[in-house]
Amino acid sequence: MNIMQFFKKFPDEDSCREHFKKYRDRVGVVCKKCGCNEHYWLSTINYYKCKECGFRTSLKSGTVMENSKLPYQYWYMAFMFSTSTKKSFSALEIQRQLNHPFYEPIWAMMHKIRRIMTKADEEFQLTDSIEMDEGFFVTNPPKDEDGKVIKEDMKRGMGSPRNAKVLVMVESKLNPDQDNIHKPNRSVKRLKMVHIEDYKNDTLEKELKKAVEIEKTFVLTDNGRHYSKLKSLLTKGHHAINTRHIPNSDKVLPWVHKTISNAKRLFLGVHHSFGREYTQNYLSEFCYKFNRRNYVDIFESLVSSSVKYAWY
Repeated sequence: MNIMQFFKKFPDEDSCREHFKKYRDRVGVVCKKCGCNEHYWLSTINYYKCKECGFRTSLKSGTVMENSKLPYQYWYMAFMFSTSTKKSFSALEIQRQLNHPFYEPIWAMMHKIRRIMTKADEEFQLTDSIEMDEGFFVTNPPKDEDGKVIKEDMKRGMGSPRNAKVLVMVESKLNPDQDNIHKPNRSVKRLKMVHIEDYKNDTLEKELKKAVEIEKTFVLTDNGRHYSKLKSLLTKGHHAINTRHIPNSDKVLPWVHKTISNAKRLFLGVHHSFGREYTQNYLSEFCYKFNRRNYVDIFESLVSSSVKYAWY
């Protein structure tokens, strides 16, 4: 959906609210007091009223917009900007486009949207054959209570406090019919990126069980020591490749390397920098749009997720 299509479909606040209500009615409303799922709609005050106990539930309650005072049209424009291009928009740019006087509520809105993107992608697991590797994303340096950078902890390398460790898993399948030398010999499907604190075996096992169908998946990695125990965990097996002796190692695990480099370039160009504690939110936005790159209307998919999930 481009800007012209958006304003033709959602010209005002009422049109956005009515569209949001249609999705809310489709998902259903559960009373927080008695658990009843049958309600009356009070059109004069835009509330649902429980048929059993009379408890009232607002249209935004239980959705990504809960406790938000921003207009529906602000949210819908944020949905549009989040899905209209392959790239992203910074909260500062969204603030400019909305002509809102304050940065903080727009920043919070964008992160709430990214959190429901995380929850939407948690509904499925990767399967069949996947490439897996680790990535290191540079974040803002740690600061003390006075807002000053803690220089004593600013060491370099893998253990740097500025490096956020990310486990990257990509569904890819060998494509023997691919004869174009400029394209990978593997076709890509879906992607997951998970921010983790370390690469210990327990951490990898925990994240794999959440993100991958263990019984149905074959995993391809490099020969890092932290992958040594994957073979005993995976039913279909694990193949570790020694990439040090391969000239074009990026062709062995093409899509996992490509997605890491694309994500790094995107974050650097759009956001410039971000806090370590928000790394997963930005990764989730990248994965959400990648996994739905072939959707006819990703905008409607995001609206549906915003009704289905709460941000907290």
